[in-house]
Formats: sequence, structure tokens, C-alpha cells
Amino acid sequence: MSPRSTPIKRLAAVAAALPLVAVLAACGSDSEAEEAASTVTVTTAQGEVEVPAQPQTIVSYDLGTIDIIDALGGDVAGVPDATFPDYLTSVQDEAEVVGSFFEPDFEAVAELDPDLIIVSGRSLDSMDDLAEIATTIDLSVDETDYWASVQSNVEALGTILGAQDEATSLVSDVQTQIDEATEVTADAGTGLIVLTTGGEVSAYGAGSRFGIIHDLLGVEPAVDIDAETHGEPVSFEYVGEANPDWLFVIDRDAAIGETGGESAEAILDNAVVGSTTAWSEGQVIYLDGVVWYLAGGGITAMSEMVSNVTEGIES
Repeated sequence: MSPRSTPIKRLAAVAAALPLVAVLAACGSDSEAEEAASTVTVTTAQGEVEVPAQPQTIVSYDLGTIDIIDALGGDVAGVPDATFPDYLTSVQDEAEVVGSFFEPDFEAVAELDPDLIIVSGRSLDSMDDLAEIATTIDLSVDETDYWASVQSNVEALGTILGAQDEATSLVSDVQTQIDEATEVTADAGTGLIVLTTGGEVSAYGAGSRFGIIHDLLGVEPAVDIDAETHGEPVSFEYVGEANPDWLFVIDRDAAIGETGGESAEAILDNAVVGSTTAWSEGQVIYLDGVVWYLAGGGITAMSEMVSNVTEGIES
């Protein structure tokens, strides 16, 4: 063998190996692309988070996000034991119950082997424990910027489910409804939002959990109220002095299925409240408590809430 034959053979061997290297490199690129495509980054109440794309099994402890997922054509495998609004009863019937808002059944969740778990305000304390089972995100609604927060959650879930176009369409439809609602409320006068429970009354103002009536739909507040999550306890005299043109009433006990107590209508039916313009003119709107109190934050809920207000004023 001549001294020159060795490098020539080496060159031939390298050339022969090149196609194999190219194939392996291509396989590596495809694998990396597949891995990148298997997750997406979305904005949550706790910032940007990387989550599985198009998860096959979702558990949610928030009726609002269950609403959004359903509206986007997705499925929820695990749900809390709660009173669901009528438009979500089919989801409730088909899903597994995995505990309550405040007390998740971790064993039941683990048995479902979810790809994604969603929590919000009521279930937030369990987030870290649930995160040990699967990727868990917080989609709580920012009550001080309610509609923008709902839109953000619709966008996030649209990205997760690969349904971005559907998400955009849903938001657009509700925005149109909101724009039309402000024309109805423009000359409605003042309003006061109250919640009744256990015979007591709390009032809610702008920036509160029910504040979209003022903040978004444009009903003028009858009185300034500090934004409080659980409202400000008030007397009948307070309601009488506020003298709203419209009373917007949420019966919490009815919403959660509490029986034995007085209804909101019975609690408010007294001489002091009866002296208000709202009561004397029959301008008392009883809002759907399940939607407003339990299922808030959903896109269908948002539409229902707007309709509650506008149809009540127009009727």
C-alpha cells in the first residue's frame, strides 16, 4: 500500500458517512421542532408560563375557564362539585368531579392523569399541591380590569387549544354586545349593586367583582363604594339614602343552593328600600346569581351578564 492511499481512503470514508450525518442531523432538528411545538407560552394571572399545547386531559377548578374551554370547542375532564349555569350542564354531566373549589380531591385528579390543571381565586391555595400532579396555571380574573382580564384568558386558552381564530371571534362578538349595551344604559340613571345572603345586604361599587355594571356598561353609581371583594355591609337606610334609579340584586343563597333563608326579594321588601326610585318604579333587576357569583370570568357568562343588565333596563 502506498503512503498516499491512506488519506484517499479516509476521504472516501468521510464522504460516504456524510449522508448518514445529514440524516441524523435532520432527525435531531425534527425532534427539537416537535418538542418546541408541544408547548406554548401564555399569559396568566401570575405572568407568562409555558404549558402543554393542545392538552388531551384538562382539569379546571374555575367555572369561568370551563365556560371558555367549552365555547372554544375543547373538553374538560375534571370539574369541581358546584352549581353550574345551565349552559354548562352538559360539561358537568360528562366530566369527573374532582373535589370542590376549596378542597380538591388530589387522588381523583391524579387518577385522571391530566396534562393541564387550572385554578383561580377560590382554589388558589391548592395550586402548589396540584402542580405536583401536572402543570398548573392561575387564570384568576382581575376584577379591577374585568373585561380585559377575561379577554386575556380567552386568548390564553385559545393559544393552548390551538383555537386562536375562535377565541378572536368570541371576544369580538361580546365586545359588540358591550358596545350596544352602553347605548341602552346611557340614559338609565343611577344604579346600586347589592348582594343578599343570610338576611344581610352588601353593596358593591366600581372596581369590584360585579363592578362591570359601572366600569364597562356605563351605569352611573348611585354612591361611591370602596372596591371590596366581598362588598361593603350596608343597612336598609343606606340603600334608602342612596336612592338609586336602578337596583341590581344578586341572591347569593339562591346561587349556592342555600335553603331555609329569605329570598333577596323578601329581604329587600321593606318601607325603607320601598321608598327608593328603583323599588317604587319597579326598576329592580334580579341578576342570575349562578352566573354572576359562581361562573364569572367566562365568555358565555360575560354575554349573559351584559344581557341581564340590558334586558332588565329595556323591559
